[in-house]
Amino acid sequence: MTAAVAFRLRRVCIATCLLLAACNRSAPPPVDAPVPNAEAAPLGAGMARISEKAARDAGIVVNSAGPATIHETLPLYGVVKANAEHQREVIARFPGTIRSVTKAVGDRVRQGETLALVESNDSLQTYAVTAPINGVITARAADPGEQTGSDVLFSITDPSMVWVELNLFPSDAARVHVGQTVQIESVAGGLRGSGRISLIGAFGPNSDPAPALTARLPLANSEGRWAPGLFVNGAVELSKTEVPLAVVGGALQNLDGRTVVFVPMAGGFQPRTIKIGRRDGAYVEVLDGLNVGETYVAANSFVIKAELGKSLLEEDEASDQAPQPAAESPDEKDAPEPQR
Repeated sequence: MTAAVAFRLRRVCIATCLLLAACNRSAPPPVDAPVPNAEAAPLGAGMARISEKAARDAGIVVNSAGPATIHETLPLYGVVKANAEHQREVIARFPGTIRSVTKAVGDRVRQGETLALVESNDSLQTYAVTAPINGVITARAADPGEQTGSDVLFSITDPSMVWVELNLFPSDAARVHVGQTVQIESVAGGLRGSGRISLIGAFGPNSDPAPALTARLPLANSEGRWAPGLFVNGAVELSKTEVPLAVVGGALQNLDGRTVVFVPMAGGFQPRTIKIGRRDGAYVEVLDGLNVGETYVAANSFVIKAELGKSLLEEDEASDQAPQPAAESPDEKDAPEPQR
């Protein structure tokens, strides 16, 4: 055998061995894909799974949809003022010398209670200066040893009734009149009350050539929480309309750009798209999407919205974790095709 023939035989043997090795090589085992947890399986599109106990613990309240009264109101702004009809100024009956003073600014007094003792200049007899009404001492100009005359010694204000004065814009003056009901709320929140307009007029300073119009209403203040100087918001009732179907305003939620309410279903709550009409601070008219007598979530519906978002997120995560086909290994792509 010549050297050239032997060299060719060795090349053929090497190629044959490589080919056999490629044919016998096995593919790498596929990587195990994560298996979704059975408890995290999809809960059903559009359903928030909340148990009855969890709903009670979250304060979820269910009402029946039905007729309601929608009030058209006009917002106004103003301030609480002392009621001048419940104020008194106290002077001494006779000129004399003040011997003692028993009350100070801020003290509460009852009608007939002694405020000071005065010795008359004429009779030299001591007499009592008493409170003409129940109320609070808001000013005092009396001290022992001073002489009395026609000057005011004390000012007393009964805080059980105050005035609310609301500013009126010229464009709104024609819509507001005496006798209308007004809902009052403190600007800081927390205080609410109501009253009827008793007077409309220009109560600005005399130096103002064109004082603004003001609507005044008395407001009960038995607890003394409506302090003079407190800024308030007012809502004047202009009209009221009976509607056949309405829900409370707190029931509405926005879901993907849709106005929805949540209705109780077996095992949870489902969003229901509705079409709304007129509304006020309490109720919203329903034009479509809900029937009279159907139950809906009236309070804490945001809890259900949050739970629904959580359920949809779990569904998306479960979908992302679904098993995927094993990717072809690089060795399989590069391996030469076996010869037949």
